[in-house]
Amino acid sequence: MKLKTTVFDGAKYLTDPEDQADLLNDALQSGNAGYIADALGLIARARGMSRVARGSEVTREALYKSLTRSGDPKLTTVMGVLSTLGIELSCRSKVAKAAGKAPRAKSKRAA
Repeated sequence: MKLKTTVFDGAKYLTDPEDQADLLNDALQSGNAGYIADALGLIARARGMSRVARGSEVTREALYKSLTRSGDPKLTTVMGVLSTLGIELSCRSKVAKAAGKAPRAKSKRAA
């Protein structure tokens, strides 16, 4: 008797926004562009690709194609998806972190 299998879709299980943020943070920390695009695609599918496409002003088909490991989304697409998903992107210096330095306070310019 043949064993019948189905394709696993992690989007069905990635419903918590905190879990989605953890996945995206892990992808960003990896520095792997394919992983980042794939993670965004997984989160977008979990929240509804059609809704994300409308909010991002990109076609659903274009999102499916670009938000994969082999996709290469434009920065405008990534920023539109992040905005639609309500995800804020921030950066920290690896240099300061590696050297054990505390981040510098913002300097106030004299007027």
